[in-house]
Amino acid sequence: MNYNIKKIRLDFPILKKKINNKRIIYLDNASTSQKPKIVINNQTKFYKNYYSSINRSIYTLSNINSNKIEDIRIKIAKFINAKSPEEIIFTNNSTESFNFLSYSLTKKNIKKKNNIIISIIEHHANIIPWYLLSKEIKFKLKILKIDKKGYIDINHLKKIINKNTKIISITHISNVIGIKNPIEKIIKIAKKKNIISIIDGSQAISHLKINVQKIDCNFYIFSGHKMYAPTGVGIIYGKKKNIDNLEIWKSGGGIISNIDIKKYNINNIQFINSPWKFEAGTPNIESIIGLGNAIDYINKIGIKNIINYEKKIIKYILNKLKNIPEIKIYGYKKKISIISFNIKNQHSYDIGMLLDQQGIFIRTGNQCAIPTIKLYNISGICRISIAMYTSKKDINMFIYRLKKIIKLIK
Repeated sequence: MNYNIKKIRLDFPILKKKINNKRIIYLDNASTSQKPKIVINNQTKFYKNYYSSINRSIYTLSNINSNKIEDIRIKIAKFINAKSPEEIIFTNNSTESFNFLSYSLTKKNIKKKNNIIISIIEHHANIIPWYLLSKEIKFKLKILKIDKKGYIDINHLKKIINKNTKIISITHISNVIGIKNPIEKIIKIAKKKNIISIIDGSQAISHLKINVQKIDCNFYIFSGHKMYAPTGVGIIYGKKKNIDNLEIWKSGGGIISNIDIKKYNINNIQFINSPWKFEAGTPNIESIIGLGNAIDYINKIGIKNIINYEKKIIKYILNKLKNIPEIKIYGYKKKISIISFNIKNQHSYDIGMLLDQQGIFIRTGNQCAIPTIKLYNISGICRISIAMYTSKKDINMFIYRLKKIIKLIK
């Protein structure tokens, strides 16, 4: 397929917007991606014509939306090649997914003598829940090193893993240095020792072809808003046997089949089956619908076409940046969708502010990954991250204005 970048960009209305009389150049896609017209228009259509709650009533609108949500569950399962839609749990985002899994898995399976392994390059969402529970339950939280290139160090994993290790939770792609970790090797090691593996796919889901059966992890987590869907929907994929063994974390309406009360005392509560028993309360219906629309759009363009295009764009950016002597790039050059850098003797916030005045939006600061930032002995970082709609024209303008800023601040 011929990758028609001009046509794709027309599908994202915000890319026409101007700020300070300059067309915006959006390079913060690792934080959240922009939304195509199919997502935007169907949100309006839902509110105008179909809005109602789900799984609560027998009336027509409720039935339409209830069926639609289950159709989208099937669509997500196909998108990541899960065996069954019953291996898909809806959450609000990746952060909630980690809080849910950490609580559910540790409360049932983790004792004081046990340990859980994460890496030094995790997003805070994959650090803080484990840390807080380690203080409560008193298990040990072990931290994996990275090698000189920025990859998780397999040799270090082999040293710190032991018979008391119960969970390994790591990122597929670092949200700071943009490197794809050797998760297949890590999962293989974990599987041999009967250790639960959790993969943070937040930065991978829209940039790689995800096949959870091939990856063979126990759980895979991602958010909709990083893959062209609205905010407010996250996904936990889990192997069915693992899903069925989870403890309920969030309780309330929509997950109960019966409550037995005798003499005004609750005698017994029966829950519905998984995965639905983990989705208490009214879900973010419109965001789930938006995720379904976003998957339709990705499938229309073709994930392989997107991957091939983005490889060319990342290579193009790296070739441009490496010719600017004042710039230091962090992590190995083989990146997926993220490039982090600093300008010598300049604070990242200052660079971000100056670029913002030129209509160029990047991420600055600690990237919700303070341990990674400290690893490089810096206080913050400039991060650019691409999407399917990032054009060479965008990059050329970014480089041109960045060079002007460097000349200005010398």
